[in-house]
Amino acid sequence: MKKYILLAAFLAIYSCKNSDQNYEASGTFEADEIMVAAKATGTILNLRVEEGQQLSQNEKVGEIDPKNVELQKEQVVASIEALDQKTNSAVPQIQVLQTQISTQSANVSVLNEQLDNAVRERNRTANLVAKDAATRKQLDDANGQVKVIQKQISAAQSQLNILKQQIASVKENVSIQNRAVLSERKPTQKKVEQIDEQLKNNTIESPISGMVLTKYMNEGEFAVTGKPIFKMAGLDLMTLKIFITGDQLPQVKTGQQVRVYIDLGDGKTKEFPGTIYWISSKAEFTPKTIQTKNERANLVYATKIHVKNDGFLKIGMYGDVKFGETGK
Repeated sequence: MKKYILLAAFLAIYSCKNSDQNYEASGTFEADEIMVAAKATGTILNLRVEEGQQLSQNEKVGEIDPKNVELQKEQVVASIEALDQKTNSAVPQIQVLQTQISTQSANVSVLNEQLDNAVRERNRTANLVAKDAATRKQLDDANGQVKVIQKQISAAQSQLNILKQQIASVKENVSIQNRAVLSERKPTQKKVEQIDEQLKNNTIESPISGMVLTKYMNEGEFAVTGKPIFKMAGLDLMTLKIFITGDQLPQVKTGQQVRVYIDLGDGKTKEFPGTIYWISSKAEFTPKTIQTKNERANLVYATKIHVKNDGFLKIGMYGDVKFGETGK
């Protein structure tokens, strides 16, 4: 197949050299074609593209059924909401302990009042003993009563401190348990973000501004990730691919401005400015199987020229080239 293409290119070059217009090379216009493939799997709900239609970049032209992905998102969101139900509350335990603290605090208050009374009674007994109005045993009993109450107060105060420490401990334990549960929230929220990105893939968009060349699928068909939906090409800047001979090679260079012509019929042509942007580094012989010295004049180099399209240029259209002087 390649042999026939090169042979056609050689004949085109040869015919141009012998035409009345004296064109120096000929070729056909091409465009960078892009295959727009499905980014998600599912039924195509709608697809608003037709062959020959002009599309803008990032234009939304269709949608693939997102139901399965949406169900996945709902499941993940529900698991996030369930995390709050898994957390524990320290309030019930704290309320019990606070009730005990209130009771113990009231007990301490009663003991303090009893202590005050016992101290007054001891002091009164001590005064009576000093006046020989009471016995020594009565004073010893009064001192013993004061010491008993003081020990009761000390024990009650210790119990009160223990209850307060238990409240702090309950809060810390519940906090640790809840942190372990809530630590699942952040990675789960990341899953939601990932699913949101997946949902974007269910939208079919035009990646560039250009024309729809071929439509492969229709509404209602089942798309699979990577399966082509339509093919398009940007036509604002066309590529004219030509083949030049080894004799012409010294006349051209990348970046060189050239004149490109298309046939309008009735002997009329239209001129376009063009820029050579690529010249093959490898030579090809035409025909390929003949490599005698006489046939080396048929050596050709593939060359590509950028031509700005004003709407006249079409894919597959023939174009002729004049290089002009070297370096221009």
